[in-house]
Amino acid sequence: MAEEKTAEERTSDEIAQAHNACLDGVYTINSVIATPADSKFGLTDNERKDKVSRTVSYLKHQKTLTDWTDEDFTVIDKAITDADAFTGD
Repeated sequence: MAEEKTAEERTSDEIAQAHNACLDGVYTINSVIATPADSKFGLTDNERKDKVSRTVSYLKHQKTLTDWTDEDFTVIDKAITDADAFTGD
């Protein structure tokens, strides 16, 4: 298992990968919120909220790291706001 690095130890490539992972999280949040509970994916309302809650937790953690440079967090911030509204947090 790879050793977890602190924010101050991440390389620019690792920062870019983390930002891309955040954007993947945005996609997940937006998709789950937009997909009704009775859809083909078969997630209940509680399962949808759990999935969004886990994903937004990751985004919020990433936002606390201090080594970001010029990455744009506009869509990430919106996804956090939307996820909090969806989950009731």
